[in-house]
Amino acid sequence: MSTLDPTAPPVGPRGPASVAEVAEALVAHDYVADEGLATAIFLALRLGRPLLLEGEAGVGKTEVAKVLARWTGAEFLRLQCYEGIDVGQAVYEWDYSRQLLHLRAVEAGGGQIDEDELYSERFLVRRPLLRAIAGEGSVPPVLLVDEVDRADDEFEAFLLEILSDYSVTVPELGTFHAATPPVVVLTSNRTRDVHDALKRRCLYHWIEHPDFARELAILRARVPHVPEVLARQVAGAVEALRGLELYKPPGVAETIDWTQALVALDRSALDVATVDATLGTVLKYREDQERVRGTGLDRVVEAAHARA
Repeated sequence: MSTLDPTAPPVGPRGPASVAEVAEALVAHDYVADEGLATAIFLALRLGRPLLLEGEAGVGKTEVAKVLARWTGAEFLRLQCYEGIDVGQAVYEWDYSRQLLHLRAVEAGGGQIDEDELYSERFLVRRPLLRAIAGEGSVPPVLLVDEVDRADDEFEAFLLEILSDYSVTVPELGTFHAATPPVVVLTSNRTRDVHDALKRRCLYHWIEHPDFARELAILRARVPHVPEVLARQVAGAVEALRGLELYKPPGVAETIDWTQALVALDRSALDVATVDATLGTVLKYREDQERVRGTGLDRVVEAAHARA
């Protein structure tokens, strides 16, 4: 049995001592990871490499970065990617309104306008990438680059350049370089393939939907007040739903939502009427709901009860 305090942040520049330490720390912060994910996180922290996580929506990719920030006590920085994202949203921009107010104040006072002063740190707005690189705390920040597959090729190339040497140049001020590289987690729902060059820069892990045992452990951690029988039935029902070739199989987030909804309704077990009434909390597409109802809600309930 480990004598480590799993809630304590990893000590030293090389990060955690073992994969087991990472797994224990994740569980201590209500994240249940399989050995593959725990190993990928360990190596990312130990080697100082970005970690690229791919998988279906709702399998817990984004939560990994949040848990790492809670565990290490680091600042959490999130860059949400989208088509058309540029340097202004991702790295930095100038606060033009404050610059204009400053100019007017100087003119009103009869002073001389110093253009260099307009482009000083005072008027620089740091976006997530620059904040991650120019961080001055004792603990490097955790940077989440979320849904990088939604950004376009130009931004992906720019991101690769930044992750290669962890530096950003602001022409008016000079180059910012990270004294200690941030912990970087990139996520992708694979709406398109991320370029090989960026993948080579990162460690990679595909997060699968959890099996029954891990999903049950997740429910116990995230919804601790759920009755045991109901938790087992929900995990079994979700397992059955994922086997129906749905357009959008339920992720872990939907499993947790469904469980919380059932607890709020004071349900202690699943039945056909309850599944029918609450199906919208676990399946978010009308076509998927129709498919499940057409296949038979009783089959879902039977699968749920078989796991109890």
